[in-house]
Amino acid sequence: MDRFEIDTGAEAGFGPPADPEALWVALRAEAARAAEAEPALRGLLELAVLRHDTLHTALAALLARKLAEALMPAERLEDMVREAGPALAEFAAADLSANRRRDPAARGWLAPFLYYKGFHALTWHRVAHGLWLDGRHHLALYLQSRCALVFGVDIHPAVPVGRGVFIDHATGVVVGETAMIGNDVSILQGVTLGGTGKERGDRHPKVRDGVLLSAGATVLGNIEVGRGAKVGAGSVVLASVPPCATVAGVPARVVGWCRDAVPALAMDQSLPSESSRSA
Repeated sequence: MDRFEIDTGAEAGFGPPADPEALWVALRAEAARAAEAEPALRGLLELAVLRHDTLHTALAALLARKLAEALMPAERLEDMVREAGPALAEFAAADLSANRRRDPAARGWLAPFLYYKGFHALTWHRVAHGLWLDGRHHLALYLQSRCALVFGVDIHPAVPVGRGVFIDHATGVVVGETAMIGNDVSILQGVTLGGTGKERGDRHPKVRDGVLLSAGATVLGNIEVGRGAKVGAGSVVLASVPPCATVAGVPARVVGWCRDAVPALAMDQSLPSESSRSA
């Protein structure tokens, strides 16, 4: 199993894997058109995309500039991303594809690649997770701290995260040390996967494949959010959620069942009407 891979107990994704090389060709062509149409962005696009040969090297340069500071120069950060290996580009391609397909504001590959801080934070988290597995805990925690400061996304580096994950808007996302996030999960702003505050050891939620965590959802404790479930906006989840269930409220309760085959892909945060719940 690859260092970035996790065992979710299910198939690795709901669609064919994204091809990093094909995605890179499309992204680079889009960047070239944008540079021609908007000369003010030509320098940025050259640095971020056009001077590079692969998605991996472009990612390394872009992400390094996002987190660089006086005591941690971009060159050192860029080396960290490169050292993560080609598997990082495969995961990044799957995540970038999720951003483009699930965000109606994304009309191409370029904007998510350049500007979406959820994508940037998640890719940095993958680097930090690899360092954590290698026992380089202090460096991994440094990256977590910088991502929390720069992107507003605070994911403990011990957390395994599957492929094709979309963190939309991203501000205020918090994920605790013993949580797990599966494949093809969508997470909106203000989501917390936390502990109850009274436990030690394995104390955080396990989010299975295809789950949609709506804006402001709080999921607490060593509980499971089952495959294909949806958590309503602003809900507080304190007990495990069955697969394909829609839960909402404070505390959350089941208010319906799957209308969409994969809630994370449908990105529909609406809840069943009262009449449909009682039907």
